[in-house]
Amino acid sequence: MSSGGRYRHLFTPLRLGPVTVANRIVFSAHLTNYATDGLPTEQHAAYYAARAAGGAGLIITEEHSTHPTDWPYEKLIHGFHPEVVDGYRRITDAVHAHGTPILAQINHNGGQASSMYSRLPVWAPSPVPDPLFREVPKAVEVHEIAEIVDGYATVAAHCTAGGFDGIELQCSHSSIVRGFLSPATNRRTDGYGGSLANRARLLLEIVDAVRSTIGTDRALGVRICGDELIEGGTGIDDAVAVARMVEATGQVDYINTSIGVATATLYMIEASMQVPPGYALFIPSAIRAAVDLPVVGVGRFKDPLQADRALADGVCDLVGVVRGQIADADFAGKARSGHATDIRTCLSCNQECVGRMGLNRWLGCIENPRTGRESAIVAHPRRRRKVVVVGGGPGGLQAAVTAAERGHRVVLFERHERLGGQAHVAATVPSRAEFFDIARNLIVAARREGVDIRIGVDATADTVRAEAPDAVILATGARPARPWWAGDDERVVDVRDVLEGRVHPEGRVVVVDELGFHQATSTAELLADRGCRVEIVTNGMVVGQDLGITLDLETWNVKAHALGIAQGVDLVPMGVSRPGDAGPPVALQLQHHPTGTDQVRRCDWVVCAVHQQPEDDLWRALDGAPFEVHRIGDCLAPRRAHAAVIEGNRVAVAL
Repeated sequence: MSSGGRYRHLFTPLRLGPVTVANRIVFSAHLTNYATDGLPTEQHAAYYAARAAGGAGLIITEEHSTHPTDWPYEKLIHGFHPEVVDGYRRITDAVHAHGTPILAQINHNGGQASSMYSRLPVWAPSPVPDPLFREVPKAVEVHEIAEIVDGYATVAAHCTAGGFDGIELQCSHSSIVRGFLSPATNRRTDGYGGSLANRARLLLEIVDAVRSTIGTDRALGVRICGDELIEGGTGIDDAVAVARMVEATGQVDYINTSIGVATATLYMIEASMQVPPGYALFIPSAIRAAVDLPVVGVGRFKDPLQADRALADGVCDLVGVVRGQIADADFAGKARSGHATDIRTCLSCNQECVGRMGLNRWLGCIENPRTGRESAIVAHPRRRRKVVVVGGGPGGLQAAVTAAERGHRVVLFERHERLGGQAHVAATVPSRAEFFDIARNLIVAARREGVDIRIGVDATADTVRAEAPDAVILATGARPARPWWAGDDERVVDVRDVLEGRVHPEGRVVVVDELGFHQATSTAELLADRGCRVEIVTNGMVVGQDLGITLDLETWNVKAHALGIAQGVDLVPMGVSRPGDAGPPVALQLQHHPTGTDQVRRCDWVVCAVHQQPEDDLWRALDGAPFEVHRIGDCLAPRRAHAAVIEGNRVAVAL
């Protein structure tokens, strides 16, 4: 019987060949950028150990490269070097200390790579360039295919020596094996091309080689792409057929699943909140109906109830929860102990996980300051202190929670009648409601930790001094700033004026995007939904350019086209006027900065997504106070939510 309470299936054990998992929650493979000089680090060990301690049933590490020609990004683990074994042992010992099995994913990225780091041609089945890397690969010869297979065996041997409980072969969204399986990238005419049986030949040879290397007392899994979502690529029928071939070898213990290609259709692999949860479940469902091997399902699993339902419906046998356990290492343990409401739910915002990776930084989380810092020692507080926090947005809430968790007495003032700050505003636009979870999660934690929350109080210097605090943390946020070119025209407003209901634009609306993120695009979508004729203009090369790193740009463009939202780029606002003729009342002057030519947009309203000003009056009023005063988040310097959360935690830890 399961001890998972309301979850009938999630906390039942399952055998994967020689390995038994205690529950069905898998911390699936994903990149971390924690490697140094091609080697695993102490941060890897601490990161995976935290999820093992948090109750994950199975952990699968990020990919380990199997060959020197495979170096698609800087901080990749080079599994073909024997020096990796000591680091592997540190990882497996740390995870095994919690009784959790851990597998190593091994891979060669093939043509989805660059020669920038290796200074070698990238290898692929055929000379078909990847749309992201835009590099023509070398079509591997038969003797090089044998070298690839040997590379997988070598890395499997290193993983075995390093104490892993098994191997997962990455044959899905970014892999030379996927390249061979896909008719879109495999145009060979020899025994490794043409029919599906030929295209699957490399995979089956690798299965043989790896199983021979690791023996029968370790698990072997294969991760398959169910639908590449590209023209002429692998679809679900071929994926099911490959799964049957894999099972027929008698050497594989489970099948993992994936959707999309990690470059051409990456936005569907690590889907943001724009894509509904469970969107990829048709893949494990189809494969599970065709094979008897256990099947892992993936695709934006946000909460344990959703995962348990997928198991109950027979969609899959295990559930891959990646971002959910990035956000909360104790995801599984909280669910099992009946504290699911305490789970710090993933937002699927992709800002600090996928987004940081895209910027070549180590993986973090917008709402969990410990993610990516698990190996850092946190000192105990010097003494119990009274802490006043002013501001109930994500930064202030995080400061209050961290301070309370560390034993301090905390009072939090919020001027509005509700907590959440600008997270409330961000969550009011189409397809962004999940963003409020950043505040909801912290509100739950603040109440659990006994924070004295006082809403509807506009804290002043006298209010703060009356509390006789030892330390004050100001998280008072930012206010809209009027751009220099807007003058005093009342038809030029800020996006917050629209979203907070102070103005209601109608007719023709021009949205000015100087931030390159959700503020402009989401407001434009909202106004178009309300019947406005909308154009976004930006001084950048692309409207919403930072949406690219969070994988929201593709869905934005689809929606913009459907809603008829026009987009103008390389345009700098230079002023507004009122022509006074029969046309729309406002004339927005723009300069096309690559050419220096002037343009005019006639409209009824101009809505600005521009930089804000710090709300720092209280900081100035408390100058010279007889207690510590700290600023965090936007009242220090207006930025995005992750900065406020990190600073709230950092200041509270230092008290």
